[in-house]
Amino acid sequence: MTIRERLNEDLKAATRSGDTVRRDTLRLLLAAIRKAEQAAEAAAYERLAAGKTPEEIEAAGIRVEPVHFDDDAVLTVLRREVKQRQDSIVAYQKANRPDLVAREEAELAVLTDYLPAQLDRAAIAEIVQRIIEEVGATGPGDMKRVMPRAMQELRGKADGREVNAVVSELLAQRR
Repeated sequence: MTIRERLNEDLKAATRSGDTVRRDTLRLLLAAIRKAEQAAEAAAYERLAAGKTPEEIEAAGIRVEPVHFDDDAVLTVLRREVKQRQDSIVAYQKANRPDLVAREEAELAVLTDYLPAQLDRAAIAEIVQRIIEEVGATGPGDMKRVMPRAMQELRGKADGREVNAVVSELLAQRR
């Protein structure tokens, strides 16, 4: 079962059970996925139709097939939505709006159910330590050499802020 199929099934179940937070969050997520797919279709059409008049487009029969994201693309949208909720929580906390913080946290809890399991700090540190040794990093000045490799290897498995903190900590110890 794809992530999108699971989202649709869970949306049906949430609607039947009256779980409004889950239902509304899943609707927003599915709408964000559809919007991203439409943007991809529009970009493909623009590439094909660039510099052509409407008559030329019609005569050439330029059409774009509908875009249906695979699980990786859906996860990209999902991560973007999670990041948006995290940023909103911080902003609402600064604005002293506990009601909005609670709503965003509830939505975040729903969204994180669909993300793959994240690595813990010890596992991140182990991977980063190996990368540091591979590139021969000697201190904090080598952050630009370590971070791209670490993010490439840990993409989708760990939060970027957590990776950054671990890299900074391990490089600071190498002084």
